[in-house]
Amino acid sequence: MILEIADIRIHAGQQAEFDAAIQRGLAEVIQHAQGFLGFKVNKSIESPERYVLMIHWATLENHTIDFRGSEAFQQWRAIVGPYFAAAPVVEHFDLLAESS
Repeated sequence: MILEIADIRIHAGQQAEFDAAIQRGLAEVIQHAQGFLGFKVNKSIESPERYVLMIHWATLENHTIDFRGSEAFQQWRAIVGPYFAAAPVVEHFDLLAESS
């Protein structure tokens, strides 16, 4: 399992609209992607324009090839992209340890 972490910055004053858009994009697009296993979205308390999106994928390729190379990626970006103040910073992680 791979964890994708996207550090997202949106335009000031658009938090309510982005909150709705990201939830819609996750429900309508991401949850149907090949290899999708689950997600979390966190909003910053100190920086209200900052969000961290965490998506679990079965494999790295499910995100980088299957999803990113699909029409679904274009749909996702059409929903959430207009709110981005800059391109999200995206990295992928392997699990090293966790609590029981």
